[in-house]
Amino acid sequence: MKKIKLLLGTALVLLLASSCSVHDHDEDQPVSLSELISSYELWYVDIHSTTGKGKVPFLQNAFTLSFRGGTLYANNNLAGIGSTGNGFGIDVGYYDAFNEALTIDHDVDGTWGFEVYQTADNEIELYNPYTDTSYFLVGYQRSNFDYDKVFYDNIHYFLQEYGAWAKTYTAPQGEPNLFDEENFLRFLPDTGGEFLSSRDRPGTAVNNIIWDFTGDYEVFDVAGDPYLKVLTLHYDSPDNERFELSVIDDKTIEWYHIGSGRIYRFSGKNFIRYLKAESNAAQKPETPVRERKKIENKTIHIERQSESRKIKVS
Repeated sequence: MKKIKLLLGTALVLLLASSCSVHDHDEDQPVSLSELISSYELWYVDIHSTTGKGKVPFLQNAFTLSFRGGTLYANNNLAGIGSTGNGFGIDVGYYDAFNEALTIDHDVDGTWGFEVYQTADNEIELYNPYTDTSYFLVGYQRSNFDYDKVFYDNIHYFLQEYGAWAKTYTAPQGEPNLFDEENFLRFLPDTGGEFLSSRDRPGTAVNNIIWDFTGDYEVFDVAGDPYLKVLTLHYDSPDNERFELSVIDDKTIEWYHIGSGRIYRFSGKNFIRYLKAESNAAQKPETPVRERKKIENKTIHIERQSESRKIKVS
């Protein structure tokens, strides 16, 4: 798509008017970069559209950005998205917009400069010359932004946002199985999808958990249901466990064990706040390691017949 440099006057004004900007402008009045980036309350970071081989750390971590009066806000966590900071997220730094140049002073990652292009009615490209990388942001107002869709589309990151998931409930219905003995799970960030599990006694402090097993995990979409996911745990042994995931709230997940028909609930412990700004700290805060990556989602078709469930991956 041909890129349109900012500050082209009438053309930009028409684009903004057609994209339901929060501002009304006279057609002969040029629109500044500052006005454009603040005309949308949320900018969704479309990580799948990123081009270039470099990385800008705080953009790799963010689900949304908001430019509000010189302060930059970000939703870096899925837990609490839509409610944290009234939907804007947390304060992560400052920005300055001049002509078509945007400078961001991030609380953790320092100062970064970008060239800004408008690539669609409500889309901008942030190009960082140092890394030769472009990030694409899609503008929304909070009232029409689907926080739930972002949550479920990225649910594998939600699993990583707690130091451990503790089993809090096992339904009496369903067949007994080996997973009955698993009491804790942990999903590690940026390891290619690695998880840990433990059979330690319920109530064990997270820092005292001994992780008994390790393996890889995958999260699948479910055909026809954007708010249901299937989780597969690949243990180092030949045994695999497959579950339907249903999110109860920001720290509780219900797991339906497809093989046995048994339901479990897990509660998140030791929440990890990514890139939290320490406003009164003399030093920069320590940042947990995680970045969003381009992921090709696989889809599972679930056929329900009476109480039996069959799955097929496509």
